Amino acid sequence: IEIKPHKQTIPPELRNKRGIRKTVQLSETLLYQKNLAKWKSAEQYAKNNGFIFEIWTENKLKELGISI
Repeated sequence: IEIKPHKQTIPPELRNKRGIRKTVQLSETLLYQKNLAKWKSAEQYAKNNGFIFEIWTENKLKELGISI
């Protein structure tokens, strides 16, 4: 299990509601891409070794009754 803020589990927003491109922090984009690569590797490792890999966010923790 990896615990991440929900914001880090979704792609950074590139456009506002009117379709105008917004400036996105390079660090947010790089962090998201790094997480994707890490999760892909972790899922493959888990699959090959009989484990289950899950990503939990604050939403999942609240569902489980864990306060943050």
